[in-house]
Amino acid sequence: MDKSAPKAIHLKDYAPPPYLIDTVDLTFDLGEEVTRVRSSLQLRANPVRLPDGAPVPLVLDGQELKLVSLAIDGRTLEPAEYAIGPESLTIFDPPAAFALEVETELKPQENTSLEGLYRTSGNFCTQCEAEGFRKITYFLDRPDVMARYRTTITADALKYPVLLSNGNLVAASKMGHDGRHTVTWEDPFAKPCYLFALVAGVLVHVEDSYVTRSGRTVTLRIYVEPGNQDKCDHAMRSLKKSMAWDENVYGLEYDLDIFMIVAVGDFNMGAMENKGLNVFNTKYILARPESATDTDFLGVEAVVAHEYFHNWTGNRVTCRDWFQLSLKEGLTVFRDQEFSSDLNSRPVKRIADVQRLRAAQFPEDSGPMAHPIRPDSYIEINNFYTTTVYEKGAEVVRMIHTLLGAEGYRKGIDLYFERHDGQAVTCDDFVAAMEDATGKDLSQFRRWYSQAGTPELDISGEYDGHGRTYRLTVRQSCPPSPGQPVKQPYHIPLALGLLDPQGADIPLRLKTEDVPKGTSRVLDVTEAEQVFEFADVPAPPVPSLLRGFSAPVKLRMSYTDDDLTFLMANDSDAFNRWEAGQTLGTRLLLGLVEDRAAGRPLELSRGFLDALDKILNDPALDHAFAAQALTLPSEGYLGQQMPVIDVDGIHEVRGFARKAIAAHLRDDLLSTYRALGGNEPFAIDAAIGRRSLKNLALGYLMSLEDAEAVELCVGQFHNAHAMTDVIAALGLLNDTHLPQRDAALARFYETWKNEPLVVDKWFSIQAMSERPETLAEVRSLLNHPAFEIRNPNKVYALIGGFAGGNAVRFHDSSGAGYEFLADQVLTLNGLNPQVASRMVKLFARWRKYDDRRQAFMRAQLERIVGAPNLSPDVFEIASKSLQAA
Repeated sequence: MDKSAPKAIHLKDYAPPPYLIDTVDLTFDLGEEVTRVRSSLQLRANPVRLPDGAPVPLVLDGQELKLVSLAIDGRTLEPAEYAIGPESLTIFDPPAAFALEVETELKPQENTSLEGLYRTSGNFCTQCEAEGFRKITYFLDRPDVMARYRTTITADALKYPVLLSNGNLVAASKMGHDGRHTVTWEDPFAKPCYLFALVAGVLVHVEDSYVTRSGRTVTLRIYVEPGNQDKCDHAMRSLKKSMAWDENVYGLEYDLDIFMIVAVGDFNMGAMENKGLNVFNTKYILARPESATDTDFLGVEAVVAHEYFHNWTGNRVTCRDWFQLSLKEGLTVFRDQEFSSDLNSRPVKRIADVQRLRAAQFPEDSGPMAHPIRPDSYIEINNFYTTTVYEKGAEVVRMIHTLLGAEGYRKGIDLYFERHDGQAVTCDDFVAAMEDATGKDLSQFRRWYSQAGTPELDISGEYDGHGRTYRLTVRQSCPPSPGQPVKQPYHIPLALGLLDPQGADIPLRLKTEDVPKGTSRVLDVTEAEQVFEFADVPAPPVPSLLRGFSAPVKLRMSYTDDDLTFLMANDSDAFNRWEAGQTLGTRLLLGLVEDRAAGRPLELSRGFLDALDKILNDPALDHAFAAQALTLPSEGYLGQQMPVIDVDGIHEVRGFARKAIAAHLRDDLLSTYRALGGNEPFAIDAAIGRRSLKNLALGYLMSLEDAEAVELCVGQFHNAHAMTDVIAALGLLNDTHLPQRDAALARFYETWKNEPLVVDKWFSIQAMSERPETLAEVRSLLNHPAFEIRNPNKVYALIGGFAGGNAVRFHDSSGAGYEFLADQVLTLNGLNPQVASRMVKLFARWRKYDDRRQAFMRAQLERIVGAPNLSPDVFEIASKSLQAA
């Protein structure tokens, strides 16, 4: 790495802060050209770091600030007493305890990074996680510095009638003669600065209330831009459900008098859990049936819950340093997954979560950006808000829940809060609470926190008819990853069952046990190789392994096609019924990819077609589950199973399989569509499953492109009441060259051009079209009046939709897609480095492709790394991608 390159920060170098901040008094004077921020901090030497109180230089973080004044205990400091650097303010000789007054100026209207204090759509907003507070004022910007905040905001009363911050409102003044007004908010709970929030602007709110189990009434408000009030009902219901669930399941009650959410259109993340004042991307608040899909509604429900749950798992107990990010995020993702599972279909939710893990996290685990859920180092912390930290982190918490059981897990959580409320702690502190509450030894389990990569389980079974025993041999391994060539065995909870020839679950008794322990149980896999022998097995069983996806691993088992078909039909574990179909479908499709490469004719197994027929016509199956079971493995997942990804082969073969299925099941698909195709009243319940199965049937039929299917699709586009159905039909038309395509796209835009979130769907649909001319159309859409490259949602929809969601066109053998993405990364680098780094990650696994594509992608990565003024965010991803072997 070049000597001038940004330097990495290492976990091993962590040291407590030399100074602590007890209270923070902030005053904001919001202006059109310049905003002034005055902070008054009560600091003292940290007795842990400086036991004798001997002063050392105080180094405060700060970026893009103009220092106006600086004083200690009321005395203005002389220039020789401090120094200002590009990213810091150093006070050379502070006392052991003192009041520090700092006044700075900043220009939020010029802040395109959307970090710190910025202005969007005429409103002021903050985003301080992870290190945005240093763009507001000079401060010890680290999560282990927790303080109580009092915030006063003054602004033009007409332009900014609503002034919000963390905590409870304690004072407000009406507009004075100068046209300005002032409010003061006070947060009684100590928090790190990354949880600070401020919002000011022209906003309206919807209001409700919630009575906690102890009888306290909490005011609930959702603030939005005028005109969006009618899209908040679902978010408010989701918030109240979240509060009740957290009380019932975790015993956790909300602790302030008011809980506020603000929805803004320009936001890098999905949402942010600032104490008492959550700031959300509009995508995860605004929803009504005419303009939001079922996926949108479920997303709002999950994200509202996630951010609310952070009030305890992240706010009341926070992370000591950013290496511990999964302490709050993995735990809170697990909590929101369980919340959604309790409210909706648990098997379908589990399938969706595993699909996301495999689509995004498994590739991350096997690429140049592989890292443990508790990373060892980083250059830019924003790059570690990853699926590994979040989704794999949630799987690690889920495994703890599995190993301890629901009762043991709850005891551990209760002890965790009892010990650490109001503290900034580590992942080890969390695991220790689980151990101490239950007596369970999790020392080996801790390797999940420190080792990167996806473990692999290679399992084989042997039946002894004479002894009526079944021996299961389990071997675990984990491939090398950057900086970790050798891995130690994990502690893996392996949930399983054994099915007899009639498909019934066999009672499970290990030979060392006296009595069976149920028909589904968890084995502790802790060694590189282990043998588990079951007794009283009456006939050769078919094992159902990794039930409920009990660990984030790759499973290798020599199932026959008949075994998988049998599990599809009989497994009592719904997840494994789906998994058997996916495994069989993956095996067959990859075989067809080989056939295509060898010039052999393509033919889909009749047994597989018959199995899908049974699923489609099984009246006992939940519609949502049936839709999942009938969906073929994605192109991305198929590519992961290949040593060299055959982009064109996978796309062609999957398209062939869809047509073969549609032809074989055409009459049943038509009858399914007609049975479910009525315009029923919109609801977020079983109707979601009916819509998903109906639209899956339509998708298969449209692969045939016969007149009847096209008529159904066009009719659904024009007549459907729910956006889910409109989008499904538009997406299917968009992949065709039918004359109805362009008319449908034009009509959709004209209808929804004043709804930014719906226009994002319009961009995304076109970006993901499999038509050969898609890249040219995407380039043209960059100049569309509705596209704004400074808006993250627009970037993710159009540029991310093409590069991340359209493998066959992005990976076109000409390399044009790679050049397009690199162009956008370099443009975004100067505007919003966070968004730019997320886009450059799409190059990270370039070595998985053929030599021609590798050469094209490598050239673009080298071009990016060699660009002037490259942000640390982009540099870290691009350089690591190039370095990885």
